This record gives sequence, C-alpha cells and structure tokens, in this order.
Amino acid sequence: MTAGPVALIEDVHDLSGATGDELVRLPDTATTLVYRGTAAGRCDLLVAGPRTRASYHAGKDLPICLMVRLRPGMARPLLGPPISELVDRVTPLADLWGASAARLERRLADLGDNRHLIVQHIEAALRARIGTRPPDDLTRAHLVHSAARALSARRPMRLPDLAHRMSVSERHLRHLLTEDAGLPPKSFARIARLRDALTRGRVRSGRLAQLAATTGYYDQSHMTAEFCSMMGVPPGAFFAGRLPAPQPC
Repeated sequence: MTAGPVALIEDVHDLSGATGDELVRLPDTATTLVYRGTAAGRCDLLVAGPRTRASYHAGKDLPICLMVRLRPGMARPLLGPPISELVDRVTPLADLWGASAARLERRLADLGDNRHLIVQHIEAALRARIGTRPPDDLTRAHLVHSAARALSARRPMRLPDLAHRMSVSERHLRHLLTEDAGLPPKSFARIARLRDALTRGRVRSGRLAQLAATTGYYDQSHMTAEFCSMMGVPPGAFFAGRLPAPQPC
C-alpha cells in the first residue's frame, strides 16, 4: 500500500466580508498564506510569519480573505528562506517565489469568490513547489512537525527528553525549530500555553488564579506577565474586551 500525499495545509480560516469590528490576531506558531481579493478583481498573496505578539486591527470590507495555515515544518521547504527571517512580518509571496507568485495571483483572481477552488489552486501550487524539493527536505520537515507538535501540547515534553526520543542532539533540534519553523522551543511552549489560557479563559470572570493553575503557569502573576508581554493587556482586561487601540492592517 502506498502512502497518501503529505499534508501541506493545517487549516483554512475564512475572514471574507469582515465588518468594521476590531480583528484580533493572536500569537501563533504557524506560518500563514493570506489571499485577499477585492470587489474590483484585484488580489494579492501574502506570507504572515509566526507571531510572538498579538496585533489588533480595524476590520476591512474584503469580499475574499482566506488564511491558509501551513503545516508545521512545511513552511521552509515551501517558501525558501529560513522562517526565522519571517517572524512577526508580513511579506508578499512574490518576494519569495518571484514570477510564479504573480501567475498564481492572476489565476486566483479569475476564480472570483469561489473559495473552494481558490484553496484548491493554492494547494496545487504548494504541491508543485514541494515536488521540486529533495527527499531530505521532507524528512527534515517531518522531524520539525513532530517536534513542534510535542512542544505545543498541553503538557509539552522537556527538550532533552524530546531530543532523546528523536535521536538528535538538543542543539540540532533547537536549530531545526528556529530555522524551519521560526521559533525556538521555549517560544513554542509559551505561545501554546497562552492560547490554551485564551481558550479556557472565555468564561465568567474572577477565576484567573484557577485559570493560571490549570494552564501550567507558576501562578496568576506569571500568567499576567505573559499576557502583558504577548497580548499587550493583562488577562482581566482582555477577557473584558478592553483591548489596545486598533492599528492599520
């Protein structure tokens, strides 16, 4: 039995037709392709690298806006440069792919608002790209994917234990994650813990100490410091909707 094709896309978020409401982009370990199309038929493809801090934007009225999150480990062989160079940046795909990105943008513009076909064309372009990479790149991508998943789990493995399980040195594993996924191991764990707290914390207020304990923080003050660093506001303010002023997208 032959194995099926390797997954390149983790998930797709559809932000089409966003209103003027404030949009919150959370810290994220993933690298994302962003396809935006206007009613006039213009479109572009952008690469949003991993985010270490939240950003707050005023919503835009875009008929098509799709966020295609790449599978952990696949961003480097698909895009080219070390993903550490893309952290907290948004880069036109044409800067990385050249003329092939411009051709893809023209094909996508011809599809109008057919989201299903747009995602299919993006995935086909990614598959064509990965098909040009040597086998060693896919082996490396699988290693990075496994390490990223283990470090992003609710109870992340210690790096020495993870390196031992994968039969690589800690130094090599740290280098792979930083270069190919964009973030060192501690950052993966920090962002995963924060996102877990955000998911669990959307409940009634007054339970912050319990939230800190159940999501792996040392105490409530530790969680507050992490929120202020990565979300720009303490947890009580965020859950109450008291957010930083939105910036231009």
